[in-house]
Amino acid sequence: MKRIAVLTSGGDAPGMNAAIRAVVRAGIAMGLEVMGIRRGYSGLIDGDIVNLDARSVSDIIHRGGTMLYTARCPEFKTQEGINKAVETCKRFGIEGIVVVGGDGSFRGARDLSLKGIPCVGVPGTIDNDISSTEYTIGFDTAMNTAMEMVDKLRDTAQSHERCSVVEVMGRHAGYLALHTGIACGAVSVLVPEVEFDLDKDVIEKIREIKKTGKKHFIVIVAEGVGGVEKIAEHIEQATGIESRATILGHVQRGGSPTVRDRVMASQFGYHAVELLNKGIGNRVVTYVNNRIGDEDIFEALQMKKIFDVEEYEMATAISI
Repeated sequence: MKRIAVLTSGGDAPGMNAAIRAVVRAGIAMGLEVMGIRRGYSGLIDGDIVNLDARSVSDIIHRGGTMLYTARCPEFKTQEGINKAVETCKRFGIEGIVVVGGDGSFRGARDLSLKGIPCVGVPGTIDNDISSTEYTIGFDTAMNTAMEMVDKLRDTAQSHERCSVVEVMGRHAGYLALHTGIACGAVSVLVPEVEFDLDKDVIEKIREIKKTGKKHFIVIVAEGVGGVEKIAEHIEQATGIESRATILGHVQRGGSPTVRDRVMASQFGYHAVELLNKGIGNRVVTYVNNRIGDEDIFEALQMKKIFDVEEYEMATAISI
């Protein structure tokens, strides 16, 4: 290959800029030209593409978001949209693409691969819900952001002897909620992967813990569970403890990436370029058993991530 490109797609995640930087500089070091596709697959269809050099990616490793922007692209889900993207690649001489994003972005990479454009996926999502890898770019930063916000809420909960019910992101996955709950000493963590009984698992637990002298409580709820306002109302009515609901929202997506996210993003981006430089595409970069590797993109999309129930049980046991 002589010319590759990089794009970011789906929800933004802290560390995406570090991945872009690594792709560009690794490509240059390997004698490749690197182009940046702006606004994800939408930009690929429209030809919104720029040349990137070493200085183009200076001073971005510490910035959240993505310098290439990101956007949803319904058109790319159609055969016509995919064909337009392939034609754009041919017009710009793009021989391979690094796609930074989540499962939805990887499905797009799979579709391009089937059309003869080799792609390598780099896992970037704060939910850490990509089945083929144990870690995704942005997860550590999002956890730390959520932890900081909950710590601040706890100050108010303690002052007013309240229960604070906090919703964190994770529409289909509870990893962010679980780790935030452990780090913040939540009395209960509610996630989509584990069935729960609000009266038994939350109300009764709060009542029992209250008898030991504890007067303020934190309950963490994953976005996929939802209903934090109703949960807070039910807790207050059942226990008599003043309860407030807080939705952290998109604040969890932003901010300067942590050391771990900067390093992991750099390693992921470098490995992706190594693969393309060897003429290898149709892969997803992975982190398994403390090692950077890669997986067939088609097999990766068929995998199912197993929620760590033992870790969840540990969190439940120590939250007393």
